[in-house]
Amino acid sequence: MRPDRRTGALRTVSLRGRVTALSLVVLAVALLLVGVLADVVFAAQSRADLRTRLTERATLAGQLVEQGVEGADLARQLETNDVRAVVTEPDGTVYNARPGGGRGPAAGRARAANGEVVRQPLPDGSQLTLIGDSNQVTASQARLRRILFLLGAGALAVAGLVLLATTRMALAPLDAMTALARSITRGDRGRRLAPTRTDTELGRTAAAFDDMLDELEGTERAARTAEAAARASEARTRQFVADAAHELRTPLAGVQAAAEAAVAPELDADERDRLHLLLLRETGRAGRLVDDLLALARLDAGIELRLEPVDLLALAQAEAERVRLLAPDRTIIAEGDSVTVPGDPQRLAQVLTNLLDNARRHTPAGGRITVTVAGPGVVRVADTGPGVPAPDRDRIFDRLVRLDEARSADDGGAGLGLAIARGIARAHGGELSCVEPPDGAGAVFELVLLPGWPDGPTVPTRAPETADSRSR
Repeated sequence: MRPDRRTGALRTVSLRGRVTALSLVVLAVALLLVGVLADVVFAAQSRADLRTRLTERATLAGQLVEQGVEGADLARQLETNDVRAVVTEPDGTVYNARPGGGRGPAAGRARAANGEVVRQPLPDGSQLTLIGDSNQVTASQARLRRILFLLGAGALAVAGLVLLATTRMALAPLDAMTALARSITRGDRGRRLAPTRTDTELGRTAAAFDDMLDELEGTERAARTAEAAARASEARTRQFVADAAHELRTPLAGVQAAAEAAVAPELDADERDRLHLLLLRETGRAGRLVDDLLALARLDAGIELRLEPVDLLALAQAEAERVRLLAPDRTIIAEGDSVTVPGDPQRLAQVLTNLLDNARRHTPAGGRITVTVAGPGVVRVADTGPGVPAPDRDRIFDRLVRLDEARSADDGGAGLGLAIARGIARAHGGELSCVEPPDGAGAVFELVLLPGWPDGPTVPTRAPETADSRSR
């Protein structure tokens, strides 16, 4: 059962509708604030204008009194549509240009509740009261509010239609992402959004989308590569097991045949001795093959190296002396510089043993085998045998490979010696390869080891899988 890795249900409300609605809300709030501000400013300005007109009428009243205008005439000349004048004589007589306006200060106080009032004494001793009517200001303010409401509603309607059209264009990259995702789902790999800018919201989203696709496709390629490598490794393992079984079958068949023949009662002593020698030879051959297979298994599992200073020249001379005893009809030379490297002396001796035994088997009588040691950690084994063709210089390190298939295992080995030698070399951090002979004759194998010391005296090392050792 797959674990639930969801972080929560993703809200899938229409982004276009959400952007349009939020934009309209913001616009409505802005229009409301502008309308309220316009209404407040209009009211304040209207009252200021009314007060200015009252002040101007009061100034005019003083000028008219100096010109001899008094009483009712003065009130009539000062009266306008939005300004009412009330003149009170020193004897208490009140002059009001509008009929029914009433007398005395009571009228002025009643009207003052609806507007602005200016009271000013006149040069002749009378009292002038100017009352500004605010009804017209209120009516104008009401008309302004209606106009602002209608204009705001119309602006919101037009803005909503425009936003629906513009957000469709603005959100077009999201449609492109959707189309790209669907095309990739249908198998169109390799396509990307490739945003021109990554410092914007859509640019960052597109870049993250491309990075996700790269990661997914990289993981898919890695999985396919790993699967192919696993299949190839499995095929190599199956082939190796089949080859190993085939190689073991021959000596085991020889052992069985020799053992069955040796128990026959009519055999004479010489024939029985010959069968015993054949039995010993076949069992030794099978034992060597098993030992080589175990050595390869240890290399694959990782061998533990007991590192200590190893004199490569002394090691080469000791192995050369051993081969002289086995092949007195061949010239074996060990030469070069005294080079000391960190290594496991037994494992490195096994490498030189395999290389020299390989050279001995392929060098004819009277031939020459030369082991050369050079700094900082190079050992070359050259022989005067038939050599290795250039296309096969890497293949000979494959397991159970013999270039001459007609050669018997007695002559050519089981094809594991070079495989083991390369595995040990790589376990030391070095390399073993077959190189081009300087004079073009024979074969040259070059062992390169690390001249420096690792961190510790004991290094458990796992031979890489590519060290599928190879042998001539």
